[in-house]
Amino acid sequence: MRLARLTLALTGMVLGMTSSPAFAERNLVPSLERSFNVCPDRPVEPSWMQEIPLRQAYQRVLVQDIYRAQNLERIVETESCNCEIRFPSWDAAEAMFRERHASDERWEMLEASDAYNRRANNVRLEATAICEAAGNW
Repeated sequence: MRLARLTLALTGMVLGMTSSPAFAERNLVPSLERSFNVCPDRPVEPSWMQEIPLRQAYQRVLVQDIYRAQNLERIVETESCNCEIRFPSWDAAEAMFRERHASDERWEMLEASDAYNRRANNVRLEATAICEAAGNW
């Protein structure tokens, strides 16, 4: 009788744990497929950025920071948040990197990243409001 109660209690505990959201979360397998709710046809980063060695990842981050700053500034300048404005090709950011930063030392690129982040943050709230009004945030 005691063993039956213990078995029943343990079974209930195991079933309770395995049906919880935390257990389900641990069993999720991340997808490598890109999926976005807003502007699903975003351009893919240039292949050289995706293949950059880990020790030079700061270069990729810099291009991403340039891209983000340019795009947020463009949203505010045009007062538009269509997908082509918010997520254009990477060409302009890549060109800016090559023209101004490609030969920089690591520390200079890190400083430049910081500057582009400040630029982006200066217009982020205004760009967010424009995009939210357009239903594109």
